[in-house]
Amino acid sequence: MLKDITLGQYMPGNSVVHRLDPRTKIILTTVYIAMIFLVSSPVWYVVPLLYVTLAARVAGLSFRQMLKSVKPLRVLLILTFVLNLFFSGGTTVWVRWGILAVTREGVLLAVHFSMRLIFLVLGTSILTLTTSPVALSDGIEILLRPLRVVHFPAHELAMMMTIALRFIPTLIEETDKIMKAQQARGADFESGNLIARAKAMVPLLVPLFVSAFRRAGELAMAMEARCYHGGEGRTRLRILRFTREDAQASAVSLLALAVVIAGRALL
Repeated sequence: MLKDITLGQYMPGNSVVHRLDPRTKIILTTVYIAMIFLVSSPVWYVVPLLYVTLAARVAGLSFRQMLKSVKPLRVLLILTFVLNLFFSGGTTVWVRWGILAVTREGVLLAVHFSMRLIFLVLGTSILTLTTSPVALSDGIEILLRPLRVVHFPAHELAMMMTIALRFIPTLIEETDKIMKAQQARGADFESGNLIARAKAMVPLLVPLFVSAFRRAGELAMAMEARCYHGGEGRTRLRILRFTREDAQASAVSLLALAVVIAGRALL
């Protein structure tokens, strides 16, 4: 299960999506999220589906890699579907079990919110899979730079996000090593009820937190040794520039957003 977590993982490549300016990808991801929340009917999710499929194909990502980002959320998806199915109410009752009832409106709402969650994960995973943490940090910092007039710590926020994204795969690998070491000593993380599994995770969390704090201390010492004092006066090796590919990707995204808005207006 730990290997299915794709958050923070970057897959190097030379596709059009990889070459896009990180600022463009961040803005287009925001447009995509707005598109998802503007979809008013499950039928219109065909537009985000085509958009994600096109972006993944251009980026060279396989369908299996995309599904790996959704797999860790299967419990949340099932919970979202069940809660909306039985507790949304409605007038057209299809099935009733005592106080529980499955209605037409409940089914549509359950499908609607489940698909919204799936497409949100798929779209944002394309951003992290095709953008290195350093480029993502630079893009966020530049986009937030106008907020410096109100003393907003844009550089510090971008640095924290970069460090978090960078160390997610490392912590996942560390967790996997600790689990295998404890399983070799007889630990059982799979059997038993939910409470038993939660208790079995305690011996895993303690060494994981110790390792995380140790890595944080080593990183702080390394940054101090390199005379890091914030973003004032710092330069970049790679200067970000918008290209024709950024304009073309923006046009496609705005077209998809316009189709969704038009579909919402027609309903």
